[in-house]
Amino acid sequence: MSCPRIIIAGTQSGTGKTSLTIALIAALRRRGLRVQAFKVGPDFLDPSYLALASERPCYNLDGWMMGRDYVCRLFARASAGADICVIEGVMGLFDGAGAVTVGGSTAEIAAWLEAPVLLAVNVHGMAGSIAALVDGYAGFDREVKIVGVVANHCGSERHASWLADSLRFRSLPPLVGYVERGALPGLSSRHLGLVTADRRNLSASKLERLADVFERHVPVGRLFELAKSAPPMAFTDSKGESPRTDARVGVAWDTAFHFYYPDLFDELSTRGADIVYFSPIADDCLPADLNALYFGGGYPEEHAESLSANRGMVESIRRFARSGRPVYAECGGLMYLSQGIVTREGKAFPMVGLLPQWTRMLDRKKTLGYAEVTLTEDSLWGKRGTVLKGHEFHYSELAGEPGEDAGWVRAYAVKKRRSGAFTREGFQRGRVLASYVHLHPASRPEAVDRFLLCCGEDHGG
Repeated sequence: MSCPRIIIAGTQSGTGKTSLTIALIAALRRRGLRVQAFKVGPDFLDPSYLALASERPCYNLDGWMMGRDYVCRLFARASAGADICVIEGVMGLFDGAGAVTVGGSTAEIAAWLEAPVLLAVNVHGMAGSIAALVDGYAGFDREVKIVGVVANHCGSERHASWLADSLRFRSLPPLVGYVERGALPGLSSRHLGLVTADRRNLSASKLERLADVFERHVPVGRLFELAKSAPPMAFTDSKGESPRTDARVGVAWDTAFHFYYPDLFDELSTRGADIVYFSPIADDCLPADLNALYFGGGYPEEHAESLSANRGMVESIRRFARSGRPVYAECGGLMYLSQGIVTREGKAFPMVGLLPQWTRMLDRKKTLGYAEVTLTEDSLWGKRGTVLKGHEFHYSELAGEPGEDAGWVRAYAVKKRRSGAFTREGFQRGRVLASYVHLHPASRPEAVDRFLLCCGEDHGG
């Protein structure tokens, strides 16, 4: 494949990668180009902005969770029909899953995809020092090709000229453009990061303003030419044949639940599964004839009152679980399946009540980082001994352990990537499985096949 591609990377978090990437996508699209967006890392929020800007699903590329073969296959499939691929990096260019490896980093994806890198630098308070900074990044890894620099938070045209001269004098990647300090419209945020994008906080007029600011001092045509410099990419499609299914998988999707990796739904659909979306907030009951339920992450704590008040949906989910059909929930979904949610203000809202414990919101982050999961019991995603990878990020905790109650087992041995510590998690009873870990099963075909096998088994309901 030879789709033009470019990565917007940063020297660190906070350089404005997301705003710059959205602005570039908007500028490309108003030229009539079909843009496929990607996000490096396990993030759920940035992709919602990139998907709105491109009007195509945005896919995560994560070397640590997915592995090289799957990343390349996903990139090739998702970019089909696009005129250009724009990839937003994660944190700093070389920040990844560990301190001494590029695994999970933007640099790793850049090397695998042979994608040119545009380095975003926050130049506030910086002049000649930009050369030392860019020199270090450009020479750090021979497999990573930085083709240009964009100066964000620039003071003026004269400031940009100093920066360009400094880079040119030392024969470093050139300054291809700049954005003046405070010029880009802001993006709303809350405790997990950005607020999920919708047409209220990323309207068409806001996209136009972002594109206008970007194009003022960044030559979009030149960036397109840099993207076209990416060489043709060869890869081996090692994906084997998978069994077909006619399963109907109910997926909770509304303002409370929307943290999902879209390639999982692609993998389910290619096997014949029908993905049926429903809203635990707005719908009175579950859709008919479902074979399984999937509750992803999101912000159930922000909608606790509405979720709790919808007793028709709560009873429908309880009946479904009693039927023995699979029910899978992660992070926010786990909170919803618990006895209830206690907010930061101390208000308690009853929820579905499958898990015997309550969840409570905390004032600070409980967990953040990659996690490797080994199944200690046969489960919805595999047999005992199966290893899966995922990520955790949450501000809540369970008030007690469901594993302490009769009928519940802890089906996960979770190894924290950063600390190496082990915990027991993955609360399971029958075919109900709830966890704080956001797994990436799409990159493990056998896990997807196992889930659909469980959907088709006799549940005795």
